[in-house]
This record gives sequence, C-alpha cells and structure tokens, in this order.
Amino acid sequence: MQDQYITRRHATTTFIQGRNTVRHTRRSLGSISQIVIVSMLTLVFGLIYVAEGTKATSFDYEISSVESEITEMNAKKDDLAVEKARLTSVAAAKTSTVAAVMEDAAVAGYATE
Repeated sequence: MQDQYITRRHATTTFIQGRNTVRHTRRSLGSISQIVIVSMLTLVFGLIYVAEGTKATSFDYEISSVESEITEMNAKKDDLAVEKARLTSVAAAKTSTVAAVMEDAAVAGYATE
C-alpha cells in the first residue's frame, strides 16, 4: 500500500488540477525600448522644467511692472505734497494779519533809458 501512496503523491504534485505545466520565460524590454523610455522621460522632465522657468519669468515681468507703477505713484504723491504745501501757504498768507496791513501791488511805471 505504501508504494501506491508514493506514486499517487508523486502524480498529484506534477499534475495538479488547474495549474499549468508549461514554464513561461519572463520577457524584458530590449535595449532600444529602454533607450526610448529614458529619452521620453528626459523630454517630459525637460518640458516641465522649461514651463516652470517660463512661469518664473512671467512673474518677474509682473513684479517689475508693479514696481514701476509704485515708483510713478510715489512721484505723483511727492508732487501733490508740494502742491498742497503751496496752496496752504497761499491760503495762510491771505488770512494773516501781516498780509491784511500790506498794500496791493501795482505797476508804477516802466523804466526808460
């Protein structure tokens, strides 16, 4: 009986139901396929790098335009501060007591030779 059991066990390990008895070899990519994949990855990363560089440059242009606007507005602010000082000084001169005592200027005549 033991001989029968051993042969039967041996038979079950070789031909198990639902399992292939054919060995498949692993397929790998060839050298040309690997070169193509690496070059495509390099190209994609290069395009991403260039796109990010372009974004940084466009932000730089926006920053410089905003800075030029700030410079122009500061210059206008300084001009308006001078104009305000001039107008307040004229208004203060009209209401001062010294200006009330002064006579109005009039042309007395022109110098002749």
